[in-house]
Amino acid sequence: MQNNEDKIYTVTAITRLIKYTLEESFPSVWVEGEISNYLHHSSGHRYFSMKDENSAIKCTIWRSAGQYLKFKPEDGMKVRAFGDITVYEKGGNYQLNVKKLQTVGVGELEVAFRQLYEKLSKEGLFDESLKVPIPAYPMKVGLVTSPTGAAIRDIINIAGRRNDSVRLVLFPARVQGEGAETSLIAGIEYFNRRDDIDVIIIGRGGGSLEDLWAFNEESLVRAVAASDKPIVSAVGHEIDTTLSDLAADLRAPTPSAAAEIVIWDKSEFLEYINNSVVRAGRSLSGVAESGRKRLENLTDRPVYRRPEALVREREQYLDHLKKEFSTAGRIILEKEKNALSFLMSRLESLSPLAVLSRGFAVLKNIVSGTMIKSVKDMGQEDRVEATLKDGTAVAVIKEIRTSEDG
Repeated sequence: MQNNEDKIYTVTAITRLIKYTLEESFPSVWVEGEISNYLHHSSGHRYFSMKDENSAIKCTIWRSAGQYLKFKPEDGMKVRAFGDITVYEKGGNYQLNVKKLQTVGVGELEVAFRQLYEKLSKEGLFDESLKVPIPAYPMKVGLVTSPTGAAIRDIINIAGRRNDSVRLVLFPARVQGEGAETSLIAGIEYFNRRDDIDVIIIGRGGGSLEDLWAFNEESLVRAVAASDKPIVSAVGHEIDTTLSDLAADLRAPTPSAAAEIVIWDKSEFLEYINNSVVRAGRSLSGVAESGRKRLENLTDRPVYRRPEALVREREQYLDHLKKEFSTAGRIILEKEKNALSFLMSRLESLSPLAVLSRGFAVLKNIVSGTMIKSVKDMGQEDRVEATLKDGTAVAVIKEIRTSEDG
């Protein structure tokens, strides 16, 4: 018969015994260590190890718990995890099923803020080039805030003091706790659908980082950056800065400051208009006075005292010009006629007809049709045609004598 020392367990049995013992002994524990080999699986589950100088333990964050994480775990990050110790029977490994995860040294919200800031900065979500100017004289302002908070009271009081002509339209939103970012996004989308809203103020009064966290949620930050309407973000006190502040077209240190910026002062505006009218009146008076003096200077000139004298002087000058033009024209015409006569006489002296009229004749060989310029161009019995001033004659060459023959 076997005693306890000789009792033999199957692998499954001993594993289950260990599983039972561990899970009963450590139902809920806090474990502190450094993250390594972090993996966010496509299934949504997260796997990593926690280690210290001597040991390591495998950890799992199921998707249902991971969706509530405020920050992204990273290798090398020192954390404190709360969960149950379980044994994975197939591998014979024990692990910690993490239900809560906290950073050590730096708060988890600070880490989440830094991580999301770096991510959105790389995307250019906070670039100045994306920001649009806030209208100088809006007539209707959309407010996305709590209907019962201090922020709305401050804005209403300042609006009543500065300009009762500016209309305030409130979208009552949750500004803290679960679902606050969804409510704030709904307000932004509502005012973007309205054509009569000139600018949107989104914000709330002061509080802790946890209280203001809705304004750091990624979905809200993206909605602020994507708004077609200009947005002024006024969250918390002057020392508080949220990611929504950075994504907005303008950050105001407080809701009261946002109201001072957006709602233009009617009395200042009317004073500006009055001063502008006075300046314009003075300027017009100066222009009128300058014109009056110039007109007086002009009317003091002789031409305006005796205008008919100037007309007669101009008429006399015109008659003089007409006379000079007429004389010059006759001289030029006579000169041109003389030149033309000279050219015509020269042409006539060079004309063959003029030569013929002086008793000369032009000879042409009848057979070849060529002009005869020398006795060498003729032979005996050649028939030639002689052209004289009043007709032609045909002759037969009987004898040829050159100048050398005497």
